[in-house]
Amino acid sequence: MSHIVSIQTEVRDPVAIRSACDRLKLPEPVFGKAKLFSSSATGWAVQLPEWRYPVVADVNTGKLAYDNYNGRWGEQKQLDRFLQGYAVEKAKIEARKKGHSIIEQPLEDGSIRLTVSVGGAA
Repeated sequence: MSHIVSIQTEVRDPVAIRSACDRLKLPEPVFGKAKLFSSSATGWAVQLPEWRYPVVADVNTGKLAYDNYNGRWGEQKQLDRFLQGYAVEKAKIEARKKGHSIIEQPLEDGSIRLTVSVGGAA
C-alpha cells in the first residue's frame, strides 16, 4: 500500500539539525545567541553557504529566525536545501526509532523520495 505525505517542516530536533548539517557538509550547528542584522536570536545557529547571518532554529517553537534581506544576503535555495535535509533526516530518525527501514531516493527534480517499510523489510 502506498501513501504520499506532504510535510510542513518545523525545526524541533537538535539531532536532526546536526544530521542535516553533516549531510549538506555545513559547519556544525552552534547553540547560543546569534546576531542577525538588527536583532539577535537564541537557538541552534546554522551557517548556510554564502549567507551573511546564520539561520537560528528555536526548537521549542519549531520556528526559524534569519535575515537574508530578501535574498541579497543569502539565497533562498540554500535555506530550502537545509529544510529538505532536515526533513529527510528527521523522518529517518523517527522511522528507525519505530524499527522501520527506510530507502532514500533522490529524484531528477531535486526532491527526495523516502520509502518507509514497516517492520524493517525494505
